[in-house]
Formats: sequence, structure tokens, C-alpha cells
Amino acid sequence: MFVLAIDTSNTTLSLALVENNEILIEVVEATKNDHSKRLMPTIEALFKKVNRTPKELDLIAVAEGPGSYTGVRIGVTVAKTLAWTLNKPLVGVSSLEILARNIKEDAYIIPLFDARRQTVFAGVYEGASSNVVISDGHYELQGLLDNLSKSEKKMYFLGNDVARYWDLIESVLGDKVIKVEDENLNMPHASVLANLALEKTPVDNIHHFTPKYHRLPEAEMNWMLEQKNKGL
Repeated sequence: MFVLAIDTSNTTLSLALVENNEILIEVVEATKNDHSKRLMPTIEALFKKVNRTPKELDLIAVAEGPGSYTGVRIGVTVAKTLAWTLNKPLVGVSSLEILARNIKEDAYIIPLFDARRQTVFAGVYEGASSNVVISDGHYELQGLLDNLSKSEKKMYFLGNDVARYWDLIESVLGDKVIKVEDENLNMPHASVLANLALEKTPVDNIHHFTPKYHRLPEAEMNWMLEQKNKGL
């Protein structure tokens, strides 16, 4: 199975060509949100480096969100276009699940992306089994941490946005939480996406496939902030 995997859901640009679980080539780069300029040229370069062509693909996999609106949309649009043009199956995979698979410990793995205004895109996964403990969603960070504080499990928080919230995370969870310092583990890897895609079912209709932003409606966010400010 020859797979092209695309993840542009955040500032990291990650692409991979994987065949039968072997990574032929992979790019994982921190960028300046210029995915629209870099994505197609980088894909073309990957195929040239391994002396293969897009027509040989068996599957296209893409990070479907959540994450940056623009980043997710760019990746999904390119993946859909390629899948339609080449008549290849398309699989979407959670951006959070891709990141969570970087750690396989007997602990809770919490991939986290900043969603502004003290809210985050996050999910909670069991590291050893990869089972979902709390589904991916858009959460008020304080509420999520309060929920997690009821568990005695060790917890790993993953993602480049964890640093800005670390003081709050540590103050609520104490010594149960482990800060992941390795930059490589805090970045998504398209090779992981490629392998995850093999566990999923391709989309039924490529044209109807849309990103999963997971963002709460603006009115609900405003209500939550009002309640917080009132001390409710």
C-alpha cells in the first residue's frame, strides 16, 4: 500500500510517502504558516526524490483537523483535489490523534492546540492502547483540567502550544503531569498519519468530505466567558 500523507493543520508542515509501513521519505518542518506556497512544491519534490509518481499511489491521507482554520483547509483541499484527479481513496484522520501516537506509555496522552480565549482543541488518549478517553473537541482549558484532576493517572501533554499554558496545567494537576520537552515529540509526523489511515475507512464521497474544526459556536464561547467572569 503506497500512501501519501499530508498534515498542515498547524504551523508544522509534515508530509510522507509510506509504502507497506516503510517510510520512503518524510518531511517535518516548523514553518511560518506559508503552507499554501510550500505544500504542492514539497509534494512534487518528495515524489522526485524517491523516483515515483502520484499515479502509483494507493491511498491519500490527510489531517482533517482540528487546528488552524487556514492550515487545515489547505491540506484538506489539496488532498481532495489529488484524490479526485487521480481517482484514489481518501482518508481523514484527527490531527490530535496523529500527535497523540507519538507517545506509547501507560498514561493519559493529551494533545493540545491553542484555540484562544483560554480554550483549547484537545483530546485524551490512553497511551498504551490508543483508546479514546475524552473525545477530540473544543474545551475550556480550566474545565478540562478540573476533569482530569479526578484521575490518578500520569499524563503527558503534547504540542507546541502547551508551553503557554504550562503554569496552569501544572498548578491543577501537580506531579501527575509530565512536560514533554522533546521538540520532535511535540510535532506531528505524517508517517504516523499514513499508518493510522490504514486503520480507517476511506470517505464515501470525496466532494462531501470537510474539515473537522471542532470549534464551539461564538455565542456559546461568549456565554462561557460571561459565566467565568461572574464567578459562576
